[in-house]
Amino acid sequence: MSVTAAGRGRLTDLPVLLVAVVWGSSYLAAKGVTTAQTVLAVLVLRFAVVLPVLVVAGWRRLRALSAAQVRGAGLLGLILAGIFLLETYGVVHTSATNAGLIISLTMVFTPLAESRVRGTRLPRSFMAAAGLSVLGVALLTQGAGFTAPSGGDLLMLGAAVARTVHVLAMSRMKSVRDADALSLTTVQLGSAVVVFAALSTLPGTGASPWAAAAAFGAWDWLGLLYLSVFCTLFAFFVQMWAVRRTSPSRVSLLLGTEPVWAAAVGIALAGDRPGWLGLVGAVLVLVGTGWGRAVADRRRDGDAARTSPPPADTSPIPEPAARPGG
Repeated sequence: MSVTAAGRGRLTDLPVLLVAVVWGSSYLAAKGVTTAQTVLAVLVLRFAVVLPVLVVAGWRRLRALSAAQVRGAGLLGLILAGIFLLETYGVVHTSATNAGLIISLTMVFTPLAESRVRGTRLPRSFMAAAGLSVLGVALLTQGAGFTAPSGGDLLMLGAAVARTVHVLAMSRMKSVRDADALSLTTVQLGSAVVVFAALSTLPGTGASPWAAAAAFGAWDWLGLLYLSVFCTLFAFFVQMWAVRRTSPSRVSLLLGTEPVWAAAVGIALAGDRPGWLGLVGAVLVLVGTGWGRAVADRRRDGDAARTSPPPADTSPIPEPAARPGG
């Protein structure tokens, strides 16, 4: 690689790495702006800011979607709504550090589920990495002594499972495989907002979006705009830009540093104190998920090399365009 090419690669990597930092900080941001009584209201408000921009930016391609693609994207949006609900309720009831690290188990769960669906076996090294990650989560949630995991920890674990379902559904649904990434994201988020808005009208589900908006102070609005503008719009467009200038695998690898930043932000800014057991658990989660991702990527690259040429650099990466933010 020439010096010029190396320089271009670093310039591409920096914005992607910034997205990983933003996503890592999103758990703390969501925790700061959301309470158990305002989860649905915050989700409606957050995406009410985002959706008009996405619609305007991709209007022509959005209109070009077929009915089957719209239905497929709508179904994916229902799964995405479940992810947002689990993560947002989860982060309200656990620490930002725990939230960011537990959700990273998606990187292990997805290859496990994919191998199960395809009827193939994963290498022993991957199973060892998965076991290391699970042990790490167990220690992380027991940093203050061995007790039952909190409800928030269990919700985040459920969100990791739901993310796995979303990734598998997105990769296996024929109707959305050739859909434009921006249009697919817009329809998914639109479907999710419909779910949030409908749930917010039910009794006992907390404040309405309008009541929550009226009660917000300046810092609440800043937190909401941070989640909307940086954790959603900025993140999506950087991914779209970067994946066309480098490889999906490189982008995915950089985004995989998200749990590191989640832990760093939680400990440095939120004052999370996981204790010695928790710190050991956090390290095991990071090592296990990173090792597991590397093993899975090598296996996938090997399979692709044996069966067909590698995908073009314009292929979308199988990651949500926006992190639910805890």
